[in-house]
Amino acid sequence: MHYTHLISVDELKALHASDAPLLVFDCSSELGNPDKADAMFAEKHIAGAVQAHLERDLSAHDPANAVNGGRHPLPKRELFAQTLQALGFDNAMQAVVYDRNGANYCGRLWWMLKWAGHDAVAVLDGGLQAWEAAGAVESGPPPRRARGQFSLKPALRRLVHTDEVLQQLGRPTQTLIDARGAARYRGETETLDPVAGHIPGALNRPFTDNLGADGRFKPREQLQAEFDALLAGRDAVGVVHHCGSGVSAVPNVLAMELAGYPPAALYGGSWSEWSRTPGLPMAQG
Repeated sequence: MHYTHLISVDELKALHASDAPLLVFDCSSELGNPDKADAMFAEKHIAGAVQAHLERDLSAHDPANAVNGGRHPLPKRELFAQTLQALGFDNAMQAVVYDRNGANYCGRLWWMLKWAGHDAVAVLDGGLQAWEAAGAVESGPPPRRARGQFSLKPALRRLVHTDEVLQQLGRPTQTLIDARGAARYRGETETLDPVAGHIPGALNRPFTDNLGADGRFKPREQLQAEFDALLAGRDAVGVVHHCGSGVSAVPNVLAMELAGYPPAALYGGSWSEWSRTPGLPMAQG
């Protein structure tokens, strides 16, 4: 058995006890302060976990190695596979990803592993906070691991680019869903990108709306009702998720799948690429 969407604390504890091939990734970070990720990991993490750093491991720094633009460009799949190998990951392993940020950052790795063709990856429901109440944590640097043997498979999730979004803009075949907070979506505030606003026609669902008060994802029926109301009859097949830089959109991707919808596309460049591209339409309000 492998886990492909969510895994509970009890299920992860059982996996640990079973000696199944497993690697746990701590993706905790802080927007605008990436150096804090190292401090958070060193302070405490799930015993045996490795760190997957948003900037170092899950983003490209050289445009020649990136597949899109924006503030957190995705690295080419081949480079991502090398990162996974360096972290000690093999194709036979179950990946479990978590953070302490409401699945904001670990969702990035969940999606990237799917994009690399690896289906056995799940988000720890409730994150580090849920685990800490019932499982062992440790401090210090990540353990030394032998290099993994990960190889790419056909992508299991779809990435779209600016030209594709622009080509379909305003057509019923595409429904954009923006995961940023409502004030940023409306253009009332913007501290990260040069222009405030949103892509014309995009719907707004902040990624935090997917979680209950306990920090876990809402039940399937509730998520389904909320996305049904948001889509209001639009075809879910045409949904494209985005946010500021392609990171916090992923909890919406995951939540829609938990609600029973087919996997939706991700616009990786998101608002940070769109707003930096000359001549593209923008909206506020």
